[in-house]
Amino acid sequence: MRSTRYSVLLASLLAATAVAAERDDEGFSPLLNGKDLTGWVLTNTPPATWTFQEDMLICSGKPVGELRTERMYQNFILELEWRHMVPRGNAGVFIWADDITARGVPFHRGIEVQVLENAYGNTQSHTTHGDIFPIHGATMTPINGRGGGRAFPTEERSKPSPEWNHYRITCQDGEISLAVNGKVVTQGKDCSPRKGYICLESEGGIVHYRNVRIKSLPDTPVDAVHVAIANRGYRSIYTGLDLSGWTGEAEALTAWHANDWVLSCDGPKNNQEASLTTTELFGNVGFVIDAKIKQADKSLKLRVRDVTIDTADPAIAKHLEKVGSWNRFEGVQRGNLLDLSVNGREVFQGHVVQSTLDSRPITLSTNGPAEFANIYVRTLSPKP
Repeated sequence: MRSTRYSVLLASLLAATAVAAERDDEGFSPLLNGKDLTGWVLTNTPPATWTFQEDMLICSGKPVGELRTERMYQNFILELEWRHMVPRGNAGVFIWADDITARGVPFHRGIEVQVLENAYGNTQSHTTHGDIFPIHGATMTPINGRGGGRAFPTEERSKPSPEWNHYRITCQDGEISLAVNGKVVTQGKDCSPRKGYICLESEGGIVHYRNVRIKSLPDTPVDAVHVAIANRGYRSIYTGLDLSGWTGEAEALTAWHANDWVLSCDGPKNNQEASLTTTELFGNVGFVIDAKIKQADKSLKLRVRDVTIDTADPAIAKHLEKVGSWNRFEGVQRGNLLDLSVNGREVFQGHVVQSTLDSRPITLSTNGPAEFANIYVRTLSPKP
C-alpha cells in the first residue's frame, strides 16, 4: 500500500513538473502543441476540419462548428494570433462555453469574441474589429454597447487578410476584455456562464491560428448557475461533410443530404418513410438529437436501439415547437428503461420499454421533409 501511495505521489509530482516546465517566464502555457489536438475535443467537427502546418492550426471552415478545450477555465488570460485567408472570412473564440452545442445551432452557449475579416464590413449591428457578445442563452452586460447585448470596440485595429492579428482576452470573475493588436478596445461584465470551456469556431472560411497560450489566474467562488454544463461524455456521430457512418436502402439514401452542419432529408419517394441508420451499434446509450419537422401534416421518428420515439405520440407532440422550428430530444436508454425530455421538458422517466440486451443502431426516419443536427451519443454503464 505504501508503495502504491508513493507511486501516485511521484506521478503527481512529475505531472506538475511537466506543466511548470511548459510555462514561460510570464506564466503562460501553450494551448496548442503545433502537432495534434491533444487537450481539445472535436465537438461537432471532424478531424479533417483541423490540420497543422508549420506549427499553425489551420481551420478549413467546413463544416460550421467548433472545437473545445478538454478542461474548463474560470479566470485566465488567453492570447492567440489569427489570420483569415479569404476576404469576408468569419470565425470566433468562445469563452465559458458548455460541453456541446446549443439546440438547433452549430455553436455553444457562451460568450463569443468575434473574429471577422475586414472585408465583411462594419454596420450598426456589428464590426470586424473585435465585438464581444453573449450567444445562445448566455448573458453579458456590454461596455460600449448600442442598446443590445453586444460590446463594440472603441477603435478599429484589426488587419485585413492575410495579415496576422493578435488577441489578448482577459477573463476575471465574469468580466471580459479584449485587446486587439496591443490595445484593449472591447469589454463586458456580469457574464453568465463565467466558468466553462474555450472554443475555436469554424464558420465557412479558412482561418489560421498560432501562438495560442493561456495563463490561469486564481479561481474565486462562483455560483453553480454561472458554471457551464460540464463534460457528459457526448461525441458527435455526424461529420457535417458526408454520410459516412450512416447507411440505408439505396432508394432512401438519395433523399438524404449532408448540408454542412445540417443533415437534411427530402422525404420519402413512395409515401412510406425515408430512413437513415448508423453503422455503429449501441448498447446502453445516452443521446441528444435536434430535429426539425418542415411540413405540418408530417412527423418523424427516432429509433434508439429497440425504442421508437415518434413525434406523432401525443405525449411527445405536446412538447414540440411549431413546424419549422428546432426541437431537442435528449434521453437515456439503459436496459429496458427510457428517460426522455423534449425541449427541456420531461416526457418519460424510467419508462419501461421492450428491449433486448443486444447492441443495436440508431435510426432517423421521416415521412416528410425534415432536418437533423447536433447528433450526439454517450456510452453508459449498465446501471446508473
